Amino acid sequence: GGPRFYERMEIRDAMAYFRLAVSPDDDLAFERVVNTPKRGLGDKGQQLIQRSARAAGTSLYVGARRALAEGLISGRASGQLLQFVEGIDRWHRVTLAPDHDHVRLAETILDESGYTEMWQNDKTPEAPGRLENLKELIKALESFDNLQGFLEHVSLILDNDSEDAEEKITIMTLHAAKGLEFPVVFLPGWEDGLFPSQRSMDESGLKGLEEERRLAYVGITRAEELCTISFAGNRRVYGQWQSQLPSRFIDELPADHVDVLTPPGLYGGGYGAAAPASGLEDRAARADVYNSPGWKRMQDRSQVRPVSQPRESRHVVIDLDAVSSFTEGDRVFHQKFGYGTVEMIEGDKLRVAFDKSGTKHVVAGYVVAAEAADDIPF
Repeated sequence: GGPRFYERMEIRDAMAYFRLAVSPDDDLAFERVVNTPKRGLGDKGQQLIQRSARAAGTSLYVGARRALAEGLISGRASGQLLQFVEGIDRWHRVTLAPDHDHVRLAETILDESGYTEMWQNDKTPEAPGRLENLKELIKALESFDNLQGFLEHVSLILDNDSEDAEEKITIMTLHAAKGLEFPVVFLPGWEDGLFPSQRSMDESGLKGLEEERRLAYVGITRAEELCTISFAGNRRVYGQWQSQLPSRFIDELPADHVDVLTPPGLYGGGYGAAAPASGLEDRAARADVYNSPGWKRMQDRSQVRPVSQPRESRHVVIDLDAVSSFTEGDRVFHQKFGYGTVEMIEGDKLRVAFDKSGTKHVVAGYVVAAEAADDIPF
């Protein structure tokens, strides 16, 4: 379900730029990104470059330089193309230095080429995911000594990747996972600022937070049997180690259907005192940001549940086979959809006829009995 990481458009584009930095005469890489982002080179301009290269028996990179020198490319396209080939020169010289920082170089290439800015200015729903993928690509470079070694590694991955392989995992974004289901799902990176995204909250406020919460629901419900959520206590961001807080969405999960595994001394994860500095201490401060029924129940339970001894792991396991405590005909309340009547129960999933929102399928953990709704502050 979904293209593999190194087959995604933005990753292939970035890799083409890296290949040009290592080998400016790579015609396939040149052809892929010479007009990405747009540099005013239409089909005619690119054909002129190709003719110039063929006439001299050179690469497209050299052909572009010849076309510029001969005045075959004019106007805005001329200036943009000149910046492009000069950038290739500059990046290539850096790769020849014995002690260059290849991770910083990769970031510089994507910035100076305008490729990162192109996606930052893109308003399509896919753009944020593409930017995140580019960040992951940069992180992957940290495990290698140089760009050349990284490119060779990726080439081997693509060569050896077989569609017929039976034992494999599928990696995708939450957006790409819509409509798909898997027996087991792993959801890493549930940390405040990462998920929910700080950018989304800064730009869209509560609306952005609700959209992130909806994506959390999408991710969890992709699992048919088991969903494992994990977070990092520390994460390396742009080359610097930063302490992380577990996602507020973890605190909102219905505790009856969650098995918490948290190592000693690791803050976060909520659900009682398994972690000394868990999200429970922060919940009062967060109440002005969100206040869901799940959060309220979790806050109440945290005051009476005994302290449990932590176990050696750091993830949250959701039991999707848990049975709902509701029965058909019960009146319930959902923070988004309002009051409704339970029509059908399938394990922990309910079909509810809401008074004002119509019939919806919801997870039982996200509704409360109607008579209890008056006690929940909004």
